[in-house]
Amino acid sequence: MHQKTVNAVIVNAAHDVRCEPRDIEWSDDQVLVRVERGGICGSDIHYFQHGRAGMSVLKEPMVLGHEFVGVIEQAAANSSLKVGQRVAINPSQPCTQCALCQEGKQNLCRSMRFMGSAQFFPHVNGGFAQYVAVNPQQCVPYGEKADAKIIAFAEPLAVCIHAVRQAGALTGKRVLVTGAGPIGCLVIAAALASGATEVVATDISERCRALAEEMGASAAVDPRDEVKTSMWAENGGHFDVCFEASGAAMAVSSLVAFTRPGGIIVQLGMGAPEVNYPIGPLLVKEVQLRGSFRFTSEFTTAVRWLEQGKIDPLPLLSAEMDMHEATHALELASDKERAAKVQLIF
Repeated sequence: MHQKTVNAVIVNAAHDVRCEPRDIEWSDDQVLVRVERGGICGSDIHYFQHGRAGMSVLKEPMVLGHEFVGVIEQAAANSSLKVGQRVAINPSQPCTQCALCQEGKQNLCRSMRFMGSAQFFPHVNGGFAQYVAVNPQQCVPYGEKADAKIIAFAEPLAVCIHAVRQAGALTGKRVLVTGAGPIGCLVIAAALASGATEVVATDISERCRALAEEMGASAAVDPRDEVKTSMWAENGGHFDVCFEASGAAMAVSSLVAFTRPGGIIVQLGMGAPEVNYPIGPLLVKEVQLRGSFRFTSEFTTAVRWLEQGKIDPLPLLSAEMDMHEATHALELASDKERAAKVQLIF
């Protein structure tokens, strides 16, 4: 085993995040990556604000971060990876042995060890550190000409590509995206890249609506504007596919009315634990409700799309800050009126 002391962004409890040294260990079968930068995600913000993300509760200090890229410092034995290669890191570590993994549904693995998650104890440390040890299969190399700040969007984009695939073919479809945060905006871009002809977004934030249009939305509407939204419910519903990316109870329950008979709703926003849902209209319109959680092979697809310029995520990049400013960065990322995506530099 090898050992190294590195600085890392560690959450100890709600509102207690520190940049401090910790020891990491790795074997010859693992890869040591020098982290370049990483994006702050909603789950990082939840750990910072509440000491938990959903049902995952902090029980010990944990390194944050699962959206990060770096350079290989030490390659694994018997792998094709090379020192100096630039890589995006897939934070997923499924067991690979269970029935779900064997079916190609690794994102649903009940034993998934996801980096920067407190779901299990001991917790799985994330990638917000100067160096991190990962498995070779987590590393997706990308070209020298690509910008690290763009490739750092691979993980959230993978979530969105998976959601788009859950909806099936989008060519020629009319699409609604509720919630225009970073995920909603990347869903807009992924839907357009997948052939959707009309993509409309909703958000209560004027700033988020402006970002949605910058990411390609044909219109961005305040969901409280009943004059506009009521038109979407006429003649049984306007949209072929709706992506719910906010998790807000009102947004979740509104989509059945806006979806045409036989249409599809993809739920990827997490938020309200309970929703008063219109089951009757869902049933009589034969609307299909599909969940979307994380990703499988879409991570590599996301790296390639970003590398090729198929999607430009940079309108979402609000700030770049040093790892030692992590608390300030998390506070900024928590304010959707000031920031969409904040990246830390290591």
